[in-house]
Amino acid sequence: MEQVSTNTKRTRVRYGMLALVFINVVICYLDRSNLSVAGAALGKDLNLSPVQLGLIFSAFGWTYAFLQIPGGLIADRFGPRILYAFCLITWSVATLLQGFARGFVSLFGLRLATGAFEAPAYPINNRIVTSWFPDHERASAIAMYVSGQFIGLAFLTPVLTNIQVYAGWKGLFIVTGLVGLIWGIVWYLFYRDPLEHPQVNQTELDYISAGGGLLGRKKTSTGQASVWRWENLKQVLESRTLWGVYIGQFAVNATLWFFLTWFPTYLVQYRGLDFIKTGYLASIPFLAACAGLLLSGFISDYLVKNGRSVSMARKTPIIIGLIISVSIVGANYSNDTAIIIFFMALSFFGAGMALISWVFVSILSPKHLIGLTGGVFNFMGNLASIVVPIVIGYLVRGGNFQPALLFIGALGLVGACSYIFLVGKIERVATTDENALERVTAEK
Repeated sequence: MEQVSTNTKRTRVRYGMLALVFINVVICYLDRSNLSVAGAALGKDLNLSPVQLGLIFSAFGWTYAFLQIPGGLIADRFGPRILYAFCLITWSVATLLQGFARGFVSLFGLRLATGAFEAPAYPINNRIVTSWFPDHERASAIAMYVSGQFIGLAFLTPVLTNIQVYAGWKGLFIVTGLVGLIWGIVWYLFYRDPLEHPQVNQTELDYISAGGGLLGRKKTSTGQASVWRWENLKQVLESRTLWGVYIGQFAVNATLWFFLTWFPTYLVQYRGLDFIKTGYLASIPFLAACAGLLLSGFISDYLVKNGRSVSMARKTPIIIGLIISVSIVGANYSNDTAIIIFFMALSFFGAGMALISWVFVSILSPKHLIGLTGGVFNFMGNLASIVVPIVIGYLVRGGNFQPALLFIGALGLVGACSYIFLVGKIERVATTDENALERVTAEK
């Protein structure tokens, strides 16, 4: 849609679109974490062993992770408005049906379905932010929408706990599923891309474009949207820098998925805390993670605006955050509830700092492969959603949770080393076509 507005004062429509994405992320994580709240009661009612519970905790990750690359391709080809509405509604139906699960097999299958329909969500988020925000605002924008997963869970975990107390774990799944169904319709009604939004003026569009925002999908020389080629996947798997951020994202997500799956069960079954009290205590690390994420995003953008190198401004908060996340091991050395929650909160604060890592997808990926690069990045990171719950399930079979926390801490250290030793100079990965053009230009 051509923008005809003659206003010289820049509109701020991009922040409204960011608010919609923020709520999408809250819904995403409600439907990922509701199982962790229900885990102890559900496991007892369905007579599930720790290993079976670990497998169910991981089921979401199997389809979510392995469909990230197809999800990224879909995000490159279809508009966020229709695609996100479809995903919200379908994964919410799968969530609602979990309230009617009767055993391991049915619950496992429905968690697989939830992961499958959520798979395009974060590649779509990244595409939206890349379209609506200039480079120098992008880390803050990413921090804002990613914070939805922590703010939502911090304030809603006690709510979810109380829903379960009054409606049971079945009612918990039904309520969260209905919330997502309603929001999917709201999203479709209100979201638009930059060039299609009736309220954005040309001044804001120029500001976004001049700052490196990609207002529309890139076209080939024939005017058609770029198509899938195996060469594209090869390009986003060859870069050592991208592998550095892939490994780092796995480490960040290892901490995240501990809190999204085993954390409430750890407090109830392995630390002997009351279920209602656990709901409130569990919100503290999520608030800490949100604080770390927002602090990291705004500091990173501040450093860029004040002339610091992109490498220094983007990598330093992530490295510091991953090192701080190792502090989760400290919970092994105390039986005091306050100290345990302190170490958990400190660790998740560090993991939150490292979650601005999505900014590297916008910075490093070829311009026409942002969705694919985001899909590969999220696939690598969300392998942790498969590995971590299962490994913890096996590590705690004997009733001792200490090896599990050592495992999470060690992965945080691996992630920090990955950013220190593998991620080099921060610059956009050139495609084969771009390299060929550079060679021709140099020869001339």
